[in-house]
Amino acid sequence: MEKVLLRNIGVPASHTLSTYQSRGGYASWRKVVQTLKPEQLIEEVKASGLRGRGGAGFPTGMKWSFVPKDSPKPKYLVCNADESEPGTFKDRLLIEQDPHGLVEGTMIAAFAIQSHTAFIYIRGEMAFGATRLEQAVAEGYQAGLIGKNLFGTGYDLDVIVHRGAGAYICGEETALLSSLEGGRGWPKVKPPFPATHGLFGCPTVVNNVETLATLPWILERGAAAYSAMGTEKSKGTKLFSVSGHIARPGVYELEMGYPFKKFLDEDCGGVPNGKKLKGVIPGGGSMPVLKPEELDKVNLDYESVAAAGSLLGSGGVIVMDETVCMVRAALNLARFFAHESCGQCSPCREGVHWMEKILHRVEHGGAQSGDLDLILNIAGNIAGNTICPFGDAAAWPPGAFIRKYRDEFEAHIAAGKCTVRN
Repeated sequence: MEKVLLRNIGVPASHTLSTYQSRGGYASWRKVVQTLKPEQLIEEVKASGLRGRGGAGFPTGMKWSFVPKDSPKPKYLVCNADESEPGTFKDRLLIEQDPHGLVEGTMIAAFAIQSHTAFIYIRGEMAFGATRLEQAVAEGYQAGLIGKNLFGTGYDLDVIVHRGAGAYICGEETALLSSLEGGRGWPKVKPPFPATHGLFGCPTVVNNVETLATLPWILERGAAAYSAMGTEKSKGTKLFSVSGHIARPGVYELEMGYPFKKFLDEDCGGVPNGKKLKGVIPGGGSMPVLKPEELDKVNLDYESVAAAGSLLGSGGVIVMDETVCMVRAALNLARFFAHESCGQCSPCREGVHWMEKILHRVEHGGAQSGDLDLILNIAGNIAGNTICPFGDAAAWPPGAFIRKYRDEFEAHIAAGKCTVRN
């Protein structure tokens, strides 16, 4: 398969402008500014079938088309580089090794909505990645690729790299905008949506790193070439971050619709040390776990993974072998989400900590027979009842672990301790 996103990864000095341009970099940007109208660009991306790679999978071109063309307010393009989902590290690879690819994609999206200011909001812990992006932007300004009157067309664009402070919640687009405005990273009630009332109350589009980094290839090769890959509803390629009990962990680029089991067993080398597979989280820590027998008919696309009872999400594949205590795994995720809750909504603020405490006593002793149903009840009262999807992200994992590995949870309660690792 021809690489779309990883084509520059592993090339010596891939982060520099000279190397990027020697491989065709910024040709798409020049083509867009000099030859295309914004509406033509939007239609091209719509035709490609590209969907948001941050987790939601919303059609990218359609998202751009929601921005009002006649608004008297400034328009903003914001790149969401606040990659914080457990088990996900694909965006980090692109940022550190191919920063110009992201910068070019960000500018292409900015042109599509006729924004003159683009922000790249990067996770606070990614200090090295932020430095790489800042260097790439500086090189772009110096080369006349960013700034005033680009290529003599009269189009102006500034690109600003903004470092976050390390909050998972700021991966949610409206919380990111709140943070970028200088406030607390709290999600906002929708509607109104960012397309009309986003950053500083102005029309705004927020796109993920992987989504934007795909754009130069689409503009270079054409929408038809991109839509020819993948499935009917999930077009193109996607990056997958693979970690856990797997022989060859790392970041992989696959055509959408690739068989999940084949990917784990052949491409990633399977579970090492002769151990058996016990469970897989397919789309980052917030997605429901799948048992081995559920993987046989699952393909790596949005529809297939959803039909199996989980979601493709960010593509963070976490593999767990038979030595893993599923109670401890659920507790570990619950602890993470309890710590990362912004505290704005009562169901999240109270419920996630409550689930963490119950899971702690299931793992370490003192749990009661009704505790598992209590967790399921709490999770049911969190999901769908919060301002942003964080509530769902926090509620889904414990519920899935209990439903699919209930015998193990009940054994912990009966023994008053962990029955897997002790």
